[in-house]
Amino acid sequence: MTAPGARAHDPVPSHGAASAPQGDADATNATVTRTDERPGPAPAGTSDAVAGGTAAAGPASTRGDRTADTGRDAALAEPAAPPRLRRVDLLVALAYLAGALWVTARGWLDVDGRFLGARPDDQGFNEWMLAYAAHAVSQLENPFFTTLQNAPSGVNLMTNVGLQLPGLVLAPFTLLFGAPFSYLLFITLNLAGTGYAWYHVLSRHLVASRAAAFVGGLFCAFAPALVSHSNGHPHITAQWLVPFILWRVVRLARGGHVVRDGLVLGAFVTAQFFVSLEILFLTALGCAMVVVGFLVARPREALRRARPLLAGLAVTGVLVGLAAAYPLWMQFAGPQHRVGHPGNPDAYALKLGSYVRYATESIAGSPTSASGWAPNATEQASFYGWSLLVLALAAGWWLRREVVVRVLAVVAVVSAVLSVGTTWTWDTRRTTVPAPFALVDNLPVFDSMVAGRFALITTAALGVLLAVAGDRVAAPALRAQPAGRLAGGLAAVVALAALLPILPTPLPATGRPPVPDFVTSGHWREHVAPGRTLVPVPVADMTSLHWSTAALADFAVPQGYFLAPASATDPTGRWGVDPQPTAKLLTAVARGQRDTAVNPADVAQARADVRYWKADAVVLPRTHRRAALRTVLDALYGPGRQVDDVWLWDVRPYSR
Repeated sequence: MTAPGARAHDPVPSHGAASAPQGDADATNATVTRTDERPGPAPAGTSDAVAGGTAAAGPASTRGDRTADTGRDAALAEPAAPPRLRRVDLLVALAYLAGALWVTARGWLDVDGRFLGARPDDQGFNEWMLAYAAHAVSQLENPFFTTLQNAPSGVNLMTNVGLQLPGLVLAPFTLLFGAPFSYLLFITLNLAGTGYAWYHVLSRHLVASRAAAFVGGLFCAFAPALVSHSNGHPHITAQWLVPFILWRVVRLARGGHVVRDGLVLGAFVTAQFFVSLEILFLTALGCAMVVVGFLVARPREALRRARPLLAGLAVTGVLVGLAAAYPLWMQFAGPQHRVGHPGNPDAYALKLGSYVRYATESIAGSPTSASGWAPNATEQASFYGWSLLVLALAAGWWLRREVVVRVLAVVAVVSAVLSVGTTWTWDTRRTTVPAPFALVDNLPVFDSMVAGRFALITTAALGVLLAVAGDRVAAPALRAQPAGRLAGGLAAVVALAALLPILPTPLPATGRPPVPDFVTSGHWREHVAPGRTLVPVPVADMTSLHWSTAALADFAVPQGYFLAPASATDPTGRWGVDPQPTAKLLTAVARGQRDTAVNPADVAQARADVRYWKADAVVLPRTHRRAALRTVLDALYGPGRQVDDVWLWDVRPYSR
């Protein structure tokens, strides 16, 4: 996704180009001789920065008279930061946490009574995933497939958003405080953790300025991309491993301890696999873009770096393959697996003009500012505004001699083009002219991707570019000159003016539908056996999930909110499943679309459906047209009875 460069702390040879390997000569010469060709000191991010060589931007006093290989080995052990820098790191972490709390504040005001953001169904789905993860941990059940949603057919959690690792880590919080609390904690820490992860990697391995690294991390975590996806998509905002994965790929290209580095990368990749497979794929795609960009910029050196990189990736592949073999089988061949994403891929793509607009939740945005430019409030992964794009173009032009900047430009442009979808756009309209994504749309994995999310790679590339540009402006050699200090001050003002319009506002919050006391008190356990199904009426997808989440997925529910195959013989992806006939009947009554009369065929079907669902109880809460629904249920299953705040029909005589 990005191309982190050489560490600011890595020692380099003190003898200039003569002591560097032949393939590094251009980069080393750039460090030594090109100060007269562009403003500022020599960059940390030259060709070695991309390939992981030993050229660095640290002060001369940190550079020993060592060979390049020795410097590379010494870099494996990161020196402890001085106390002052550790305090800076702590303040940075607190600043990112404060920003994350600012974005999610309205949800924290009433954890159990509000949904955070504009996509309550997505939040309800992810809360159920966290509840099921806690259930699976406590009951030692399969974390990759379950029949507790969409009973009895079940849901393939790998082909949906399983959140296995976050669910495991958050299980104690879920069991103690409930899934809504864990969800809010997760979505908040994702923003703070992603920002700090980028800051950590940038400040240790690419730039010398902590302030520049802070700006880079701030943009990567709080640009419209991650803020908009905080509307119900924690698997997208969980990017705190991504910077470390990218840096470990760069380290592989440096050679040295190939097996050890491959295993370390494998551990990071495996962890990300169980956090978000989608983000892992985007990370891998971004790395491929970096490789192609570096191959174009430095072909001979890229080929020289290929051998250790490929060897290390082979080690990584073996480790990941062993750890993820069963989940991958579940993903591509297991029960209820799907192929592709439902709907037209362009329905979830961005418009080209969205890159100069402002997102709904940006300071310069409004409830209508993104209308027509993005599919919904969540999929606003571009929306940088004119000011930020002009700043990025200016920084790229100023630093165009640096290989790391040229590679970042390639990554940003290619990923932005992919995000437009299969056809080019003009204003808010689509043309019939094919766009590059049409070339890969039908390939495996690509056919399951949401096109607009390729802009997440663009966001990461721009964040790194901002950090590199800020580091050059803050360089001591430049700041020592009066003109340099003036230029640095002006650059800071310009950067602030460009970033301010896209800073986030707090996400909105909406009220939750109440869950009956019958469920939250646990009284349902007296009426539903373990592994059996409780049927809420009307049989609505989200009602099933909300009730099940409140019970930590301890009972099964019909239907739900998930992606599934179109049928048992057609794996094409679709949303949910077709309701059973009785579910359709009860929904029609709840909507006033039919009267309360039922015939013997309806009764026979209703009893067949509870057998299909493996249901023990049908439960009617306080709801619209409750009296009509009660009349119908009495006719279908015999007289019900009131239990706590619900009416209950014991259907075990018909379902067992």
